[in-house]
Amino acid sequence: MSFSQALSGLRAAATNLNVVGNNIANAQTVGFKSSGVQFSDVYANSQGGLGTRVSDIVQNFNEGNLETTNRTMDLAITGNGFFRFMAGDEVMYSRNGQLTMTNDGYMVNAQGARLTGYPAGAAIGSQPQELRIPSGGLQAQPTNEIAASFNLDARSGNIDRGAVPFDRNDPDSYHYANTVSVYDSLGRQYSALMYFSKVGDNQWEVRLSRNGDLAPEVGEITFDSNGLLQGTNGLDGFTFAPGGGANDMSVAFDVQGTTQFANEFELNNLQQDGYTSGTLVRVAIDDEGNIIGTYTNEQSQNLGTIALASFRNMEGLRAIGDNGWSETADSGAPILGLAGQGQFGSIASGVVEQSNVDLTQELVALIIAQRNYQANAQSIKTQDEVLQATVNLR
Repeated sequence: MSFSQALSGLRAAATNLNVVGNNIANAQTVGFKSSGVQFSDVYANSQGGLGTRVSDIVQNFNEGNLETTNRTMDLAITGNGFFRFMAGDEVMYSRNGQLTMTNDGYMVNAQGARLTGYPAGAAIGSQPQELRIPSGGLQAQPTNEIAASFNLDARSGNIDRGAVPFDRNDPDSYHYANTVSVYDSLGRQYSALMYFSKVGDNQWEVRLSRNGDLAPEVGEITFDSNGLLQGTNGLDGFTFAPGGGANDMSVAFDVQGTTQFANEFELNNLQQDGYTSGTLVRVAIDDEGNIIGTYTNEQSQNLGTIALASFRNMEGLRAIGDNGWSETADSGAPILGLAGQGQFGSIASGVVEQSNVDLTQELVALIIAQRNYQANAQSIKTQDEVLQATVNLR
């Protein structure tokens, strides 16, 4: 026996105590991954050996439990992947998705590192960029199309246009009318009326007015003998001139799904694609990492997509503190992708990933490490007593 074996055991046990203590200290740290110490023996030419050494400190990247916070900007990855952040010019990776938004729109972690991904319109698969929520509002969009489906009553009598010209103020000159809101290029809202007149067997005339201004175009819908839509004509552009600085409007009318049965007139579906301008009121993140902005005009828009990263050897990553890792030659280059695609897990909003530390297991490991330390200290004490006995021989 020599002091060197016992000293190596003390050093290894001290390292083990430090690692276990660090695990326990981070049992409540969001996104923390526990570590474990691996030991190896030291041999020289002698079969007695020269003690032990720490061969490696291995990180455990098993997923932690998810804790609900109901906070939109708290994110967790359910499955494989890391969030990718820019801390100045340095790239860091983390499982901690506790984010806030800066006054200039960047999504950052507690250390101010900026989340990266693909802004709206950027090519997916290109180099991820720092995600920034635009501060400007959503520009107004004029109505370009009305999509609607009706049942037009087949029992209606035919109107002879030669005898009864169309007059929007004369309900006897048409059979059915319905209203929809439309918007011009400045976001001004108007009430548009759709008029339907049966002018022949299985043949209907369609007209459109805006705030009383009748479009000059006349559309046509025809049905087969079973009451199903057979064809349309002239529905691709009803024109209006709103004035007041707005662009002229051309509104297409899509009537797919419209029928002609011997039932009451009925509206089954009605949509249009225009809206007024709006300001951003809230941001949500879906399970694919899409950042969805909702505006005061009740419209929503994709503002960007969060990028995820993975590594062939996660245990090769270098821990840099603040719940972050950096790539190394051992980890390999990052593999970038999107949540829910390929090897990547999905993103959950309103939850965080807890530390994967098993506190009970670590407390047991702490006791074992302490006993190991004490045993090696006792070994030194015993060696000292042996040396003292040798010195005292006469």
